[in-house]
Amino acid sequence: MGLKVASLELWNFRSFEERSFSFSEGMTILVGPNAVGKTNTVEALQLLTSGTSFRKPTALQLLHEGKEMGKASCVLRGDGRTIDVALELRDGKRRFTWNGKPCHAHDLAGSLMNVLFTPDDLSLVKRSAANRRDELDAFGAQVNRGYAKVLRTYTRSIEQRNRLLKDPYPDPALLDAWDASVAVGAATLLKHRLALFQRLSVAASEIYAHIAEGEELSCSYVSSLGKLPEDPERDELADLMASKLAASREQDLRRQMTCVGPHRDDIVFALSGRDARAYGSQGQQRSVVLAWKMAEVEVSREILSAEPLLLLDDVMSELDEKRRASLTSFMQEDMQTVITTTNLGYFPKEVLDAAEVIEIGRRG
Repeated sequence: MGLKVASLELWNFRSFEERSFSFSEGMTILVGPNAVGKTNTVEALQLLTSGTSFRKPTALQLLHEGKEMGKASCVLRGDGRTIDVALELRDGKRRFTWNGKPCHAHDLAGSLMNVLFTPDDLSLVKRSAANRRDELDAFGAQVNRGYAKVLRTYTRSIEQRNRLLKDPYPDPALLDAWDASVAVGAATLLKHRLALFQRLSVAASEIYAHIAEGEELSCSYVSSLGKLPEDPERDELADLMASKLAASREQDLRRQMTCVGPHRDDIVFALSGRDARAYGSQGQQRSVVLAWKMAEVEVSREILSAEPLLLLDDVMSELDEKRRASLTSFMQEDMQTVITTTNLGYFPKEVLDAAEVIEIGRRG
């Protein structure tokens, strides 16, 4: 069964002064007009299950206007366990607790996997490479705590190397040392990324075939290191990264930044062999993203042997009837889903009959 969110309490959080929610183990639909706090509710659930938010807010931004303290807390239940997770906002800082004991935000990753789908995600295909990398890395950090640690280590090493590159007279020996550190970190991150990407790309291609009959989706990982060996070993990747850093050092010094590495990589989606970013229609691009999000659900289920929490923030209004039907049919009874919407008319009667519907009014 795995853990599921039983309840959520918000106090001086975003638009809410005080509000509590109880969620169905299946589907809960939050309905109400715009700007009443539906997205804020989804954000609170994401923060309390993964420690991060798609909005990347500061602690002060999470506070209700004019308040100095706030709190969001939820109860997770399942497998004979009850867990209380809380986020306290005070003195411009965020403090997480797990059953009353202080913990770090990254400690929450993996407690209850969440897959979030927002209207902004629908432009993932045509947005920058950084958005596609972030999508892959955020997923990896949830399904594997080791992934998050590897990513943090690599990011810090790149930041340190970039600081050295900005020095008017950088020490070549020190640069050599950082190159060695960056090469190992890059190789470790790439091994994790490539393994996860392979699973997601296969699942996304299979799902897309059901969404758009007659079209074939292929996903490619494009490395700034050039064509990578098939199923490379970490040492092999580290050697390749080291050679690329050496070759690009003059350019790196001139631009004062590290120009090669996993932080410069991209993911390319192709439909029947044609780049979806350049040639795909808006509907096709949205189908690609829908397939990718569904793939995240499938792969997280395979890796963690538990159902994820599916968070859908007002995406029904952005999808046409066919794609709404594809998404609705994908939701399973044993997968907890929280959906926000302004219009219940987007849902078939049988879906509404089985769901818990909660109205959120203008007072938040």
